[in-house]
Amino acid sequence: MSQSANRLCRIDIDDSALPPPSPEIEQDRRVAVFDLLEDNSFTLPGREGQDVPPGPYALALAVREKRLVFDIATESGSKVAEFHLSLGPFRQTVKDYFQICTSYFDAVKRLPPAQIEAIDMARRGIHNEGARTLQERLEGKAEVDIDTARRLFTLICALVPG
Repeated sequence: MSQSANRLCRIDIDDSALPPPSPEIEQDRRVAVFDLLEDNSFTLPGREGQDVPPGPYALALAVREKRLVFDIATESGSKVAEFHLSLGPFRQTVKDYFQICTSYFDAVKRLPPAQIEAIDMARRGIHNEGARTLQERLEGKAEVDIDTARRLFTLICALVPG
């Protein structure tokens, strides 16, 4: 596990207002959280001349008033930052991601490996697009590497209706 202070040490997802996810989506979420906690890069830049308390950080993700909310606290629970991102830039990518995931889950049950691999490559491409969008939207608020962005995008998909 990464022991850097520039990381997430806890992740909470507030999905209380959402219908239960499918078993496949729930599994993706569990894997993303596990992988994030094992290895991630999450840095908060100083803002307006203020120092940022050192990490590691706890992240609470939620959707409130049609905005994606990142609520950041220190490991001990002291609030550090909260920022809201418009869901608009994510909607089409999330929709595309859900559609390709459905195709992938269906393909795994009935198609030959070559066709499954082609669908999986498309799925990864859409996933990467979502991760890059997240990195762009976080600019000036938080810095994450591409692997962290990919895993966070998986969690965002759990919060945004596809």
